[in-house]
Amino acid sequence: MTPRIAELALAVASAALLAAARPAWPAPRIPDSDQVVLERLAFRPADPRQRELRELRAALARSPRDLERAIALARAHFDLAQAEGDPRHVGYAEAALRDFPPAAGASSELLVVRAQLAQYLHDFARALELLGRALALEPDDPEALAWSAAVRMVQADYAGAGRDCERLARVASELLGAGCRAHVAAATGALRAAYARLRDALAAYPGARPTLKLWVDTLLADMAQRLDDPRAADAHYRAALALGEPDQYLLAAYAEFLIDERRPAEAAALLRGWERSDTLLLQIARAAKALGSADTPRLARILQARYAATARRGVRLHAQDEARFRLEFHGDAAGALEIATQNWAEQREAADARILLEAALAADAPQAATPVLEWLAATGFEDARLARLAADLRARRR
Repeated sequence: MTPRIAELALAVASAALLAAARPAWPAPRIPDSDQVVLERLAFRPADPRQRELRELRAALARSPRDLERAIALARAHFDLAQAEGDPRHVGYAEAALRDFPPAAGASSELLVVRAQLAQYLHDFARALELLGRALALEPDDPEALAWSAAVRMVQADYAGAGRDCERLARVASELLGAGCRAHVAAATGALRAAYARLRDALAAYPGARPTLKLWVDTLLADMAQRLDDPRAADAHYRAALALGEPDQYLLAAYAEFLIDERRPAEAAALLRGWERSDTLLLQIARAAKALGSADTPRLARILQARYAATARRGVRLHAQDEARFRLEFHGDAAGALEIATQNWAEQREAADARILLEAALAADAPQAATPVLEWLAATGFEDARLARLAADLRARRR
C-alpha cells in the first residue's frame, strides 16, 4: 500500500478528480496486430521515476503472471498520471493489469487500483463498488477509506464521506484524519471552524510527510478563498508549492486563483511547460487571453480539438472545463449551461457549482441554476463567490 496515494486521494476529490483530465486524441487508429507500437513516452535517463518504470516493466515482462509486479507497475504509472498530467500513463496502468480482472477472490490491493482507474473514467459507481469489496476484505485499509471518502465528496455524499473519515481517523495519521474530517465539515456548514482546526493541526505536525502537508495546505487555501481571504489563500498556496512536490491539482487551483485575482502573468509563468494536461492547458489559455497574448487563438484551437475528439468517442471527461471554455472563449452561454448542467448530474463540487451559476447568469436562465441553489441551501455549503452568484440569480428570479 502506497501512503502517497492515500494522502492524495482526498485532494483528488477537491479537484473534482482532476486526474481524470486527460487529453483527447484524434479518431483512433486501429493497429493490424497487438505487436504494433503506437507511441512511446519519452525516456529521460536522468529521471529516477523513468528508471523505476523501466525496471518495473522489465520485471513484469519476466514474470507476466506476477500480480504484485503488475500492481507495482500500475501504481507507478498512475502516480505519474496524477503528478504530471500525462494521461497516457493511465493507459499503461490499465495494460499492466490486463491479465488480472477484479473477479471474485481478487486481492484488496488489486480492487483499490482498479477503483482508482474507474474513478479516473468518472465511473464513480464502479469505483465505490470496487472499494466496498476491498474494504470487506480489509476493513481498516486507509487507502481504500481515503479513496472512498474522495469519491463520495465529489458526489456530495457528505454523510458517507463522514463515515469513511471517522474510520480513516482511527487507522491513519492524525493529520490525515483531521484533514478528512475538516474537508467534510467545511462542506456542511462549518467552514470557519474547520479551517481553524485544520490550520492548527498542520502547525502541530511540522514533521509530516511533504505529500500530506501539500494536500493540507492546498485544502486550507481553498477554504481561505471560500472565506474571502485571498491573502491567506495565497500564503497557503505558496507554502504548498515550496514543498517541491509535482501536483496537477495544486497547479490548477493556484493558477485559477491567480487569474481570479487578476494576476494572469503569474499564472502563465506557473504553468509554463504544462500544455500536455487539458486542465492546465485551459488555465494557460485563460491566462493568455487575460494578457492579450497572440498565442491565445492557438491554445484555444488545441483545446477545441481535444474536446471535439472526446465527444467523437462518446465521452465527456472535461465537462466542467469545457463549459468554461465555451463560456469564456466562444461566448456560448447556452452551450456552456447545457454542459454544466449535465456535469452537475455527475459531480457536485464548488467548481462545478460555480460554472453552472455563471453560465445560468450569462444565459439569463436563472431557473437552470435551481439544482445548485437547492444544494447550497440543503448542505449549508459556504463560499463567498458562490454566495454572490446565487444572490444575483435569486434577484433575477423575482
